[in-house]
Amino acid sequence: MTLRFAYNTNGTAHHRIEDAIRLIKDAGYDGVALTLDIHHLDPFAETWVVEADRIASLLDRLDLGSVIETGARFLLDPTAKHEPTLVTADASGRARRVGFLKRSIEIGKILQAEAVSFWAGVPKPGVDRNEARGWLIEGLREVADFAAEKGVVAALEPEPGMLIETLDDFAGLDLPGLSLALDTGHCLVTQERDPAQAVHEFAARLGTVAIEDMKRGEHIHLPFGEGDMDVPAVLDALDAVNFEKLVCVELSRDSHRADVMVGQALDYLRTCRRPGPGLPAPDTAPRETAVPGLPTP
Repeated sequence: MTLRFAYNTNGTAHHRIEDAIRLIKDAGYDGVALTLDIHHLDPFAETWVVEADRIASLLDRLDLGSVIETGARFLLDPTAKHEPTLVTADASGRARRVGFLKRSIEIGKILQAEAVSFWAGVPKPGVDRNEARGWLIEGLREVADFAAEKGVVAALEPEPGMLIETLDDFAGLDLPGLSLALDTGHCLVTQERDPAQAVHEFAARLGTVAIEDMKRGEHIHLPFGEGDMDVPAVLDALDAVNFEKLVCVELSRDSHRADVMVGQALDYLRTCRRPGPGLPAPDTAPRETAVPGLPTP
C-alpha cells in the first residue's frame, strides 16, 4: 500500500487558497488539509456555499482529497485566540463554537472531505473542570450526531494543554460516534506514548492523522529532521494498519517559506519509505545530498 500525503493550508497562510492548493498539487501531494479561515474559505462569509462549491470543483479537477481543519486562531473572536471553545463558561460562546463546527461539517460534505477535525479547548482559570467536561460532552454529542446525519467523519484531536490532552483522555470520553484526529507529534509533547505505538493502538478509530517533527516536551511544530520524531517508524505503523486516508503535514509556523517547505516536506517523507516485508519500495531513490535545510533521515 502507498501512503497518501496532504499539506495543511495553515502552512500556506500567505497564499490565496487556490494558489495554495495548486502549490500543494504541483509538489506531488494527494490532498489538502484545509484550515477554514478568514482568507481560506471563510465559513461565515455570505457566499460560503458558492466558495465551497468552487473549491470542491478545483479539488476534483486536480484529483486531490481533503480533510477539514478547524483550528483557525481568530476566526470566531478577533480579540481572543481560539475562543470561544466547547469548554467556554458562556453558553452562547459554546453555542457559537458548535455552530462553527456544524458549518465546517457542511463544508466537509460539499468537499467530500475524509474528516473534519477539531479540539476541546482550554478551560479558563476559575472554571470547574468537571463542569467543563459536562459542557464538552454535550457539545461533542451534538456535533457527532450532526456529522452522522451528514455522512461526515467527526474527529476529535487531543491537544497539549487542553481539556482533552492525551489519548487516554480521548478514550475516556466513551463516545463511539467520535473518531480520533491523531497528531503524532503531540505524543512526543505529552510523552504519553510512542507515536508509532499510538497508531497501532488506536488504528480502529483513526479519522485523520497529522505528522510533523517535534521535540519531546515542546509543543512546537518543526520541519522534518529538526526534532525527535522517528518519521519512518510512524509511516511504517500507518502501513501496518492499512491506513488509507490522508496523512497531513502540519507546519503552520512555516507559511513565510511555504514555497520551499511544501516540496521539501514531501521529499523528506518519500526518503523515509523503506522497503521490507509487506512495505512498498520508496517512490524515489534516496538522494545523494540532503534536502536543503533538512538533514537526511
